[in-house]
Amino acid sequence: MNVRAFKYLLPFGIYFATWRAFHHTGWVTWLPVLYAFGIIPLIELLIPADSKNMTQAEEAIAQKDPIYDWFLYLIVPMQYLALYWFLHSVTDPGLLWWERTGRIAGMALSCGAFGINVGHELGHRMKTHEQWMAKSLLLTSLYTHFFIEHNKGHHKNVSTPVDPSSAPKGMGLYRFWLRSVTGTWMDAWKIAAADLRKKGLPAVHYKNEMLQLQLLQLFFIIAIGIAFGWQACGYFILAAIGGFLLLETVNYIEHYGLCRKEMEAGKYERALPQHSWNSNHVLGRLMLFELSRHSDHHYLASRKYQILRHHDEAPQLPTGYPGSMMLATIPPLWFWIMDPKIDDLSKEANLADALT
Repeated sequence: MNVRAFKYLLPFGIYFATWRAFHHTGWVTWLPVLYAFGIIPLIELLIPADSKNMTQAEEAIAQKDPIYDWFLYLIVPMQYLALYWFLHSVTDPGLLWWERTGRIAGMALSCGAFGINVGHELGHRMKTHEQWMAKSLLLTSLYTHFFIEHNKGHHKNVSTPVDPSSAPKGMGLYRFWLRSVTGTWMDAWKIAAADLRKKGLPAVHYKNEMLQLQLLQLFFIIAIGIAFGWQACGYFILAAIGGFLLLETVNYIEHYGLCRKEMEAGKYERALPQHSWNSNHVLGRLMLFELSRHSDHHYLASRKYQILRHHDEAPQLPTGYPGSMMLATIPPLWFWIMDPKIDDLSKEANLADALT
């Protein structure tokens, strides 16, 4: 077992903070949010980014070490346990409105960091049990269509005008939310229908994966309402919305303003490291299971999180993911910092084209 794997216990700090928030009152109900968007970004301002990659020998060891997978597997039951705690605690009549809001925000953070982020990592795996784990995690955020659209849509169309999850330069975060949430849902239906047509089946069919997942979500909501009450169910839906808006904020910062070159009508160059914003800030990397080494993830989607690499040509965010997400919530400030970076990248690309 590789001892260095235990650095990936850092995300479980969010889980501990969530447990505290669901079992205590007062300011502690906001502890998960303070941890993720207060403590982590502040520390990242003081710690330099680390662009070091593993050696080939180290990669080979990490690739085969099962502890990295077991960290992800463990999150599946933990996420459902957190949801159970949340549903039991959120309707406590003794809660003040801001304490209840804190618990909803904590569950939203769990939905984003665990439900969707870990679901994303497992959704790229080829083993059937890992794909089912991915779907079960995405279910806790009511975002199961992500499994379809992300793998078969976003990775194909990333950083092109046809990808709803890639924000063009000048588009603010809140406008992007509307475009991405609706666009990816519609694209998932199109992809599922196209998959059926390839098999000689009609789009409206019980084997339509999108239809199956949407019905699963509906039954899940009804089951929660029956088991815990419709008030708790409503709070859960709010937390799930918060969870997938966190995901879409991550999508926003990952590809903002970056474009793949169109080689001919409707066909683009291969997705390369320069088509995703990268971050080597250590705490943000660990907290999101290396998601912030996003350039390498798009370059080779099958690469497991523990061996993702830094690429020198990948553009770098000004800080880690938590800090960049907070920056994106203030569009004028985001544009002021990021748009000049995009302009410089465009000039470099144009110069490189001129020299070839």
